[in-house]
Amino acid sequence: MVARIFIDGEAGTTGLQIRERLEGRRDLEVLSIAPDKRKDLAERKRLLNEADVAILCLPDDAAKESVSLIENETTRVIDASTAFRVHADWAYGFAEMDKEQPEVIARARFVANPGCWPQGLIANLRPLIAAGLLPADLPAIYHGISGYTGGGKQMIAEYEAAGAAASHFMPYGLTFNHKHVPEMTRYTGLAKAPLFVPTVGDFAQGMTTFVPLQLEQLASVPTGKQLHEALADHYAAIDGSFVQVAPFDPELGKTPALDPQAHNDTNTMTLHVFANDRRGQAVLAAVYDNLGKGASGAAVQNLNLMLGVDPRESLAE
Repeated sequence: MVARIFIDGEAGTTGLQIRERLEGRRDLEVLSIAPDKRKDLAERKRLLNEADVAILCLPDDAAKESVSLIENETTRVIDASTAFRVHADWAYGFAEMDKEQPEVIARARFVANPGCWPQGLIANLRPLIAAGLLPADLPAIYHGISGYTGGGKQMIAEYEAAGAAASHFMPYGLTFNHKHVPEMTRYTGLAKAPLFVPTVGDFAQGMTTFVPLQLEQLASVPTGKQLHEALADHYAAIDGSFVQVAPFDPELGKTPALDPQAHNDTNTMTLHVFANDRRGQAVLAAVYDNLGKGASGAAVQNLNLMLGVDPRESLAE
């Protein structure tokens, strides 16, 4: 049976990438809206109610409006906005978060696609907190660098217009009230919000994130090897996982594998553990594509789970 898919907001960055990934799928029919009717409420409503799965690539308020237009009890929804990420009735679409999460997504009617930045933090901290190696009251710090496509149309336009004058390294969100923080706090298992300092770089896509840890301050101090083994065991237990854990080398001081563009155009995320046990310090890193695993790739992965097909269908690794 061919599933009907409607991408509401298909002209945006994420929507275009999702459509590109779905091209050539014989098990899908992608319903399209005419360019001159993208703001036509009646036409959007018709397509939303005709779809088996609607993928929303819209600002928060528009995404909420789209959900309100669905009058049947059959259309399933993947929302790529921030609107429903901590909503109790929506499944969180980070499939590798827990061993049970792929099944939770597969059974859900409403799935909130995760933000790009939260995935790197959740991927590293949640398994370690669950394993008891890190406490829930950890005063977590999270930073990294992402390509400018993560900032949406306005940031893309600004960087492309600036050309050679564009900033190579621009921290932002310095009021520490970024819209991703509630999602990060809830799904890592942290008891309080992390201190989050995102940075945008002068490249289109890709990201590398870091969680520095002062382990010596903990009541029970884990080794780098213990942190690495817990992460490796967690992701090895998840069928169809796109998250991989790089080998642990306590002597490794530099690696090209941390290039934020290393996994561009794929759905792969690689985690790295760097540690100095003598000093009780560690850094957890994640490398992935902000437009791939961080957005459109995750949406396609969730779609595949919801349709009961191979999670890797249409996704490069």
